Amino acid sequence: MKHQETAQGIIKAVGGTDNINSVYHCVTRLRFDLKDNDKVDNSSLKQLDKVMGTNISGDQFQVIIGNDVSKVFDAMVKDHPAIGQSTETKQPKPDNNKNIILNIFETIAGVFAPMLPAITAAGMLKGLLALFVSVGWMTAGTDVYRILSAIGDGVFHYLPLLIAVSAARKFGSNPFVAIALGTALMYPDMSELLNGTQSVAFLGIPVTAVSYASSVIPILLAVWLMSYVEKWVDRIIPAALKLLLVPLITLLVMVPVTLIAIGPLGTFVGNGLSGGINWLLNEGGLIAGIVLGGAMALIIMTGMHYALVPIILSNIATLGFDKFLPLTFISNMSQAGATLGVFFRAKDKKLKTVALSTSFTALMGVTEPAMYGVNMKYKKPFAAAMIGSAVGGGFALAFGAKAYVLAGNGGLPGLPSLIGQTFWYSLGGMALAFVVGTIMSVVFGIKEEEGDAEALAQFSPSAAASPKATPANNASVDVDDMGAPAPTGNATAVAPMTGKAIPLQEVNDPTFGDELMGKGVAFVPSIGELVSPVTGTVMNVFKTKHAVVVRSDDGMELLIHVGINTVKLRGQYFESHVTSGTRVQAGDLMLTFELDEIAKEYDITTAMVVTNTADYRTVQPVQLGDIQIGQDVLKAEL
Repeated sequence: MKHQETAQGIIKAVGGTDNINSVYHCVTRLRFDLKDNDKVDNSSLKQLDKVMGTNISGDQFQVIIGNDVSKVFDAMVKDHPAIGQSTETKQPKPDNNKNIILNIFETIAGVFAPMLPAITAAGMLKGLLALFVSVGWMTAGTDVYRILSAIGDGVFHYLPLLIAVSAARKFGSNPFVAIALGTALMYPDMSELLNGTQSVAFLGIPVTAVSYASSVIPILLAVWLMSYVEKWVDRIIPAALKLLLVPLITLLVMVPVTLIAIGPLGTFVGNGLSGGINWLLNEGGLIAGIVLGGAMALIIMTGMHYALVPIILSNIATLGFDKFLPLTFISNMSQAGATLGVFFRAKDKKLKTVALSTSFTALMGVTEPAMYGVNMKYKKPFAAAMIGSAVGGGFALAFGAKAYVLAGNGGLPGLPSLIGQTFWYSLGGMALAFVVGTIMSVVFGIKEEEGDAEALAQFSPSAAASPKATPANNASVDVDDMGAPAPTGNATAVAPMTGKAIPLQEVNDPTFGDELMGKGVAFVPSIGELVSPVTGTVMNVFKTKHAVVVRSDDGMELLIHVGINTVKLRGQYFESHVTSGTRVQAGDLMLTFELDEIAKEYDITTAMVVTNTADYRTVQPVQLGDIQIGQDVLKAEL
């Protein structure tokens, strides 16, 4: 049920089904092709269960889910099956001078990502078979071996057919006609004709001999062109004859055109791209490994690695190995190591737990929790991971490390894909990346008070009520561990300071502006005094005195945070007049601060948020603009 609720919440937050051209998923992310990215409600997305974050790659909007992404996707398309694939009826979003390179990357990613489960399953089986034969657990040529090999090899031999289906969905053409195009190219008699000793011609036009089995670029280009031909034919054929003539004419045009022009062109382009990248990987050695290894996390973040899938598949099919894949393993190990370094350096127990668990997840090949949840958040660990990956990548390519199948998992479960003559070099690069990433992360350290987004990330309503759960060690709580009772009725808060009330969304800090902590209101103070907005109990006074948490007698929990990034002042210019557990009346003085001195260095905008917003039906400001202490300013209704 949670997956269904998350799915519906995501659809609503991205602008509804009318704003979705298509959506598919990879190992950890939902990848949306939206008509208008500006319609996305990021703050609502980030509050959903299972949603770890968002990212934009080119024009593709990504929602990071983690291990449950397939379950959320299935729940999403169960009620809205049309969004699970591109269709001709969906209005494409305008292409406002879009970068052609990004367009190509996104297109390739859109074609290959849905196929990866089949490809990676087959690749993993091929790797396991190689392992079993090498250790003597199985003999090549036996019936069992041949049947299992058919499962692994069949996908790659008939890869053009998988590409045809996925490309047809991406380009908005009929997938069954695309399959028919692919089967014509791979028909046994066609293969025999093209591989014969005599020249081949169609209506007097020479046909270049090309092998389409296991090929990638030719069928991709063919289906792309077919999408235009099919749509053009569909426009000129009468409705009564469309079912018969549109696919017939499309195939009669596309099969010869592919054999005569697209096939040879696609082969030439594919060989050129493969040759260029392979030259860099083969000749660049140590330097190429350092550069590519160090940049691998950025390549993966932007989705550019999907653009290399055709080249990787072509290398494995033609050469029997690929040198790029080991770098993905190495990058994952460095992320795992950097997060482990955070575990060693962190003081906050909750952060240590998160770092240790995400480090293990990254070792298993799923790096988003480590990368986005820890390393990028604290910045220095991400730099440590890039250094570790550069060292490991340099070592691996210096010794010519190779992958022999596409296993689809860049962690420990995918190791069978590296089994071969260079296995130990790949393993050495991975170990180096992990160790160096860990060491550099420990050396760099982290600032657990490095800005309010980090300091408040561990805060929750339960933390306000429990001395066992202080937010990033910034709060001192002396009250009894009595839990956080549910609100007993509607609640109103008065202005805690004199100045100007503004919408919370105008606060220049995503922690508050995106309502990650809850809904509320903000103030630009004119006097350096902060009073209690409610009658209740002070639950938390931050050690740096720049923020306080108070809970009203009717159950509304309020966090009042003076200024942006003022945690860095470490209490300078602030004076607290209450302690945790103090009973206060609305209007009682809680903090004083030197407004002019703080304003010289920091944005003094003060946020007041209802941290238990989820307990209320609505939370909204009562008035905005000039305001005095004691005037009603915020209302929460059950």
